[in-house]
Amino acid sequence: MNSKDVNARIEALDYLRGFALLGIILVNVIPLLSVKVPLPGTGNATYLRFLYLFVEGRFYTIFTFLFGVGFYIFISRAMAKGKNGNMLFLRRIVVLFLLGLVHVQFHPGEALTIYAVYGLIILPFYRASKVVNLVFGAAMVLVFSFFAEKIFMVVPLMLLGIAAGQYRVFERDVHHWKMTALFTGIMFVLSIGCLMYQYQYAPFEFGDALDETSIETKMFLHIGIMIGPIVSAFYVGLLMLLLRFSIIRKVLSPLKSYGRMALTNYVSQTILILTAGKGLDLVDQLTYIQSLYLCLVIYVIQLSFSSLWLRYFRFGPLEWMWRAMTYLELPPMRKPKI
Repeated sequence: MNSKDVNARIEALDYLRGFALLGIILVNVIPLLSVKVPLPGTGNATYLRFLYLFVEGRFYTIFTFLFGVGFYIFISRAMAKGKNGNMLFLRRIVVLFLLGLVHVQFHPGEALTIYAVYGLIILPFYRASKVVNLVFGAAMVLVFSFFAEKIFMVVPLMLLGIAAGQYRVFERDVHHWKMTALFTGIMFVLSIGCLMYQYQYAPFEFGDALDETSIETKMFLHIGIMIGPIVSAFYVGLLMLLLRFSIIRKVLSPLKSYGRMALTNYVSQTILILTAGKGLDLVDQLTYIQSLYLCLVIYVIQLSFSSLWLRYFRFGPLEWMWRAMTYLELPPMRKPKI
């Protein structure tokens, strides 16, 4: 594995993390600001259906999968340097859990505490074979998807992430793009079929769309979570293929910075949403499309800030804190002047 392959792998993961964050905020803003349920036949109703078809249950899946990939890479690198990777990871998730405890006070649906707890569960799987993690993870995703409960999907998605790390998927993609194209094509066909099936249950009266009182709505939401991993896999494969083109990597470079500061940006999404909600009196006042406009503003702020920050610093603010508390030493923050 040469240094070029390592850099390509790291960059791909950063792009994917940034991409996942773009989708996560679109869903999180709805409960945080108590966005109004739209009237039937409006643009807001159309956007609601768009969210539940293409966003809800898609991007958290990618983020969770990437946690598993990062878990494997973190411990492997630590052990390669002669350090106790397991102990460092335990310290790392304790810090994540504590940060999550603070975050959950403002965002009840946050994921950091969940990732920390489930991080303990997946720790033994680091030493399991890649075949075991792949087969066990895929089987669990297949079985648990029928329950349509996000909480059940966390461990299997993380296991698939560990398997991806063991198989060096994001390193070998540079040389095996045809396999990526084939995988993406299959996931595209499956996604089209699944989404067409889900759309048959799409509610066109939204008075009960969010409290799941109607059988039709329950089925629509159930199918959405169930097919989430398939659509997510297509998204990941498509982005990986696009990143093969230098012009795409250049255009999407702010997304890479966004993903490198994933922890900082995930938490600051909540801060920006709640600040806007309180400061501009937006709680229970926004429509669905207006929530999209707010997210677009936050995109501009965060993408710009991330790109600017990483010109001068090695890590995002929370990433630096996380690293310092994991290794019990203060890593250099500023980049050396050239």
